[in-house]
Amino acid sequence: MGLLSDRVVIVTGAGRGLGRGEALELARQGAA
Repeated sequence: MGLLSDRVVIVTGAGRGLGRGEALELARQGAA
């Protein structure tokens, strides 16, 4: 289980660049 398991995170600008990288990392840690 990741640090953010069962958490919902909203990332704006997640289509590319820094927002995308952040969204991918949050998903890797278990965020939905």
